[in-house]
Amino acid sequence: MNRYEELEKLLKITFADKDLLDHAFIHKSFMNEYKGKDKTDNERLEFLGDAVLELAVTEHLFKTYPKQPEGVLTNWRSALVKGKNLAKIATELKLGNYLYLSKGEEKSGGRKKSYILANTTEALIGAIYLDKGYKIAHDFISKYILIKLEEILEEGLHIDAKSHFQELAQEEFDVTPEYRLISESGPDHNKRFIMGAFMADKKVGEGEGSSKQKAEEAAARSALVEVDWKKNV
Repeated sequence: MNRYEELEKLLKITFADKDLLDHAFIHKSFMNEYKGKDKTDNERLEFLGDAVLELAVTEHLFKTYPKQPEGVLTNWRSALVKGKNLAKIATELKLGNYLYLSKGEEKSGGRKKSYILANTTEALIGAIYLDKGYKIAHDFISKYILIKLEEILEEGLHIDAKSHFQELAQEEFDVTPEYRLISESGPDHNKRFIMGAFMADKKVGEGEGSSKQKAEEAAARSALVEVDWKKNV
């Protein structure tokens, strides 16, 4: 039985190499328990998929919005390819159902963790690219990722959260926000950081990311939601 029959029907993509598709769903934790030598985790596919995704999004924005300056296009691209957006797409496609996880990762809710789902989306793009080529990979990206741009712009998700947070904090409270490391985990090649956003030594937001910068951005977004900016009301 084809494990991915339902997914292939949904994507309207039939993989010639089912092992390649299988590879896209092997989380690194699974390899700690799997003793076979014929499998590797999906991090290399994720690496490839990330590059294909960035190229496809950049190409689309460049061609579709010829009057927009580089800075605007960069912000739009960042919003489209960021982990939170990719995790949302993975959830819509139910990619978590297909993951190979260790027993520990399974128990800790790995199938629903945003960073794992985001990485899996990138690995799937890498697998599509290798099996079907750039055009089909671009079609997938257009159908599931580029289509989110209008929603992103409407909700202001493309705005530089750190700059906006700093402007509001200084204007409303006369305070310059700071960011502090709450915790970090994982091996050197795949670190996860949790950063806190602070105003006058009070933590007002918290965010997670694969770098301190990304975690700070997430913390700033959290603070923009959590803080009561109408202090005089």
